[in-house]
Amino acid sequence: MTTDVENGVAAGVPYVLRAPAGRRADAPVVLAWHLFDAPRTESAFAAALPLAGLDAWRIYFGLPLCGSRSPGEEEVMRRAFAEPVLQMHGPVNADAVAELPAAFAAVRAEHGIGDRPVGVLGGSAGAGVAGGVALAGDLPVRAAVLVSPLVQLRPAVAYLGRLFGRPYDWTPESDVVADRMDLVARADELGELPVRLVVGAEDDADAFLHPAEAMVKALPAGDLVTVPGMGHALAEEPGLEPAPQTPHAAEVDAHAVAWFRQHLGA
Repeated sequence: MTTDVENGVAAGVPYVLRAPAGRRADAPVVLAWHLFDAPRTESAFAAALPLAGLDAWRIYFGLPLCGSRSPGEEEVMRRAFAEPVLQMHGPVNADAVAELPAAFAAVRAEHGIGDRPVGVLGGSAGAGVAGGVALAGDLPVRAAVLVSPLVQLRPAVAYLGRLFGRPYDWTPESDVVADRMDLVARADELGELPVRLVVGAEDDADAFLHPAEAMVKALPAGDLVTVPGMGHALAEEPGLEPAPQTPHAAEVDAHAVAWFRQHLGA
């Protein structure tokens, strides 16, 4: 397996690419999106979850308002505190899903990637994007792995409200966003898609574990893995640059590789 890591920008979206052995055009593809928490950039996420040993094209996209597209930490924090749904979670999720077809087409053209089965991988907010991409139906998604997954926005926002002492006041407009991002309520739209959810045993149960359990129950091909001792993050702070893989991230990586190998044939 090659260990080459390539960085680029496709249709305005930054990405990191790991190629399969021999850069074969007919290898499966995994598209990935990072967390808001560490690792919070495409390069840091690619280091945390390299999908080691998977013979596939692995493409890690940067989320809007993050990394090189961040408006600055002060502005991000302002948005997160002032209106986390309408100024952060909602637009990041919607924009990441909307920009993918053009970005992926540009990456495929540049690197000679064939029209092959696709898997999606995401962490936390990135898991919400991965689910949104599967729901959009623009690509032939054949498998998904959602890690520390944000599959329901309402309990995650309630958790942040408890954490920061700022309860969120829901409005009709923000309710629309939460409904759109509710992967549990929309699980039937995923059909027979094999989805593995990986949750840390030390993560917040109301915000992440219980929604993941509910989603697995709603899916005909769902699977839940709980990682002992793991919290929400997959890397040490600040999580902006590639860093040595933590033991928990290595365990998550192995679970993701096994799932994609089973369902993508990689």
